[in-house]
Amino acid sequence: VQLQASGGGPVQAGGSLRLSCAHSRPTFGRYITGWFRQAPGKGREFVAAIDWRAGYTDYADSVKGRFTISRDTTKNTSYLQMNTLKPEDTAIYYCASDGTLIRSSWSNSRQYGYWGQGTQVTVSS
Repeated sequence: VQLQASGGGPVQAGGSLRLSCAHSRPTFGRYITGWFRQAPGKGREFVAAIDWRAGYTDYADSVKGRFTISRDTTKNTSYLQMNTLKPEDTAIYYCASDGTLIRSSWSNSRQYGYWGQGTQVTVSS
């Protein structure tokens, strides 16, 4: 499956953005899509993940209450709604997918086999 992330851009602190992750084909079974981010000079960090079949979600503590992950099965697209953005949210955001990941591994980027190209989010103060 190929993934294409989009929706990034510059935004002021307190603003909102919605990222999209389009999948090249329908996702079946226990497919998981995760969002990760990487800031300059830092490692890749887990942001959120969603189970396509049941809709279960998981979030990093740093984004809980501000970010919402969702999926549209009719469009094979996952979304990351980001509200109340902070300068520390500045990073390249990547979406990733794989099948049959156990929930405890959702935050582990090495468990995902398919990655999108990344989209830059820049939050200014």
